[in-house]
Formats: sequence, C-alpha cells, structure tokens
Amino acid sequence: MHVLHSLPRVRHPDLIVGTETSDDAGVFRLRPDLAIVNTVDFFTPIVDDPFVFGQIAAANALSDVYAMGAEPCTAMNIVGFPRGQLDLSVLAEVVRGGAERARKAGVVVIGGHTIIDPELKYGMAVTGVVHPDHVIRNVGIRPGDTLVLTKPLGTGIITTALKHRKAPPRSVRAAVDSMIALNDTASRVMRKYDVRACSDVTGFGVLGHAFEMAGGTRVTIEIEASALPLLDGAVRLADRGYLTGGGKRNRDYLRGKVSIAPSVKAGLIEVAFDPQTSGGLLIAVPEREAPALVNDLRTHGVKAAAVIGRAAARRRAKVALV
Repeated sequence: MHVLHSLPRVRHPDLIVGTETSDDAGVFRLRPDLAIVNTVDFFTPIVDDPFVFGQIAAANALSDVYAMGAEPCTAMNIVGFPRGQLDLSVLAEVVRGGAERARKAGVVVIGGHTIIDPELKYGMAVTGVVHPDHVIRNVGIRPGDTLVLTKPLGTGIITTALKHRKAPPRSVRAAVDSMIALNDTASRVMRKYDVRACSDVTGFGVLGHAFEMAGGTRVTIEIEASALPLLDGAVRLADRGYLTGGGKRNRDYLRGKVSIAPSVKAGLIEVAFDPQTSGGLLIAVPEREAPALVNDLRTHGVKAAAVIGRAAARRRAKVALV
C-alpha cells in the first residue's frame, strides 16, 4: 500500500474505486447500469491437503468481490509451482479445489498463468459485476453505526499450531470449514440493508480492517472483545504461543493507533490481531438494523454472525478494543 501511494494517482471518469483507499477491489464503470469489480489474491499453502488449499485460496480471492456488494463472474488461476520438487498431481489437486469453489459460487474459470517458483503459490484473479450505484465501500461508517462480523476468528493461530502438529483436530476442522465457506450468502443478505461500509477480514485482522474502515470518517470503532465469535481452541492456542508473523506485523503497524482496555485478556488480544485467511465480512449498519441483519444472516445459514462493536465520534484512537 505504501508503494501504491507513491505512484501517480490514476484518474478516469469511470473509475469508481481505485487505489486511493484500502478498499477490497477496484471498480470500473462500463455503462450507467453496469460496473466491473477486479481483485486478485494468492498465497502459499496453510494446510497440508492440496485440494483443501485450493478451496481456501479460491474462497479467499472471491471474498473481495462479495465485500463490495458485487457478484463474481469469472476467475483466472495464478500459480507458482516448484518444478521437480512436487509431483504435478499436487498442482492438479490444488487447481481442482479452486475449481470446486468457483463452481459453487457460479464463477467460470477461464484460464490462468503458471510460473516456476521455489514455493507453491495459488490464488485467483476475479472479475465481478455490480450496479455503479450499489457499490459498497469500506469507508462511510457513521457515529452510532453497529459492526457485525459474519465468521469466527482465529484461523492464523490455528494454522500456525497445525504447522507445529499441535492443533487439536476439531480446531483444524472448524478453521477449514470456516475458510472454505464462501461469503456469498452473507453478501446477498447484507445488500437488503442500509450498509454504510463493509470489508472482508483477512491479513490485517479484525483490528486492522476496523482501522481502515474508521480511517474514512471521523469515528472511533469500539470492538467488544467478549463479543468476538471465536474458532474452537483459538484463544487457548494463542495463550500457548502459536502466533503468526503477520499478527506481530499487525501489532507493530497498529501500535499507537489502537487502544486496548486493561481488562482484555491476552489471548483475546492476540485473536483480534490475528491475520485471517478467507475471513468473514465486517459490516457496518445503522444500529436499528443490526438485530434484523444478524437474525437474517443466521436464518440463511451464517450461524456465527454477531454484533461485535459500534462506531462513536472520533476520540484519540481510531479503534478501541474494550
């Protein structure tokens, strides 16, 4: 992001969302009633099963489009593969997993590109569509708005423990189930409400993405640590030291920008900083609409949906964990 800010700003009359903010995807108007949404994401394996890795990576890439209130249409595979180190059957399983999630989302995979790389990497470039007047940004939250999160937290901590063979099987299963779950239902449900802002919770953790949302307006987002939906075992594993490098980077970046109440326990703090893979949507709506939104989400199968905080007039910190 720092590099992007150093580049000349791209200006075009049909560019609705570019790089000037930390939005989840770019949006370009094609005609008065149609815009395309473009995003790309890829990373190294976080689980051992190549098919499941492909599923997770695809769900993660598709999530940016859902966060913008759009529908994904096409995708292209992005692959880095260590030739001679892994059997090609591994690559086939990874791509097959991605294709399975794409089919579930109604997305057509139309090609891709592979390079020789020292480490396996996989993801997708995704194109979606949205009405130009219905784009949902990650900025626009107002004092008094309520924050709703649609997936439990702790994937980074659990997958780190998995690498050390210390993650309980039920924690791993819960994390995998969450990561492969698409945000399609959550996105379609939220569009029925007056959504002020939305972001999918990924590498910056819930605190980092809340910070980005608060940066667009003069608000402080208060997140209730006790209200955070959690993956089974995440706090226990955090207390045992299974933390990610990404979580430390999030801490360093947000130092002095996020206030943390002394009463919040250490494990919950780590979960709040924990980088997520294919995390849930963080949705800001007027307070009066939050109960109906949560109930609607749960009715449609998004069982972890919960109110986790609210926005208040800006104080010293943009985000407070209380």
